[in-house]
Amino acid sequence: MTRPIIAARSAIALELEPGRYHWCRCGRSQNQPFCDGSHKNGTDFTPLEFTIDSKQRRTFCRCKHTGNPPFCDGTHKTLSL
Repeated sequence: MTRPIIAARSAIALELEPGRYHWCRCGRSQNQPFCDGSHKNGTDFTPLEFTIDSKQRRTFCRCKHTGNPPFCDGTHKTLSL
């Protein structure tokens, strides 16, 4: 499998309402950290669907290398340039 594009070398904190969301795994989405369908143009990636049950603030990964997708685990701090 190909490696994802690093969308940003930082996380993003967002407050989300309850609902179903799709986290971008490929890094190509212009709607980071969420999927906009860009993966359909020549990648093997699919979005990660997740559900938020109650309104909450979460920190999302944008480097696409987290060990805890879709949430940031600080991996972006260890990636080489």
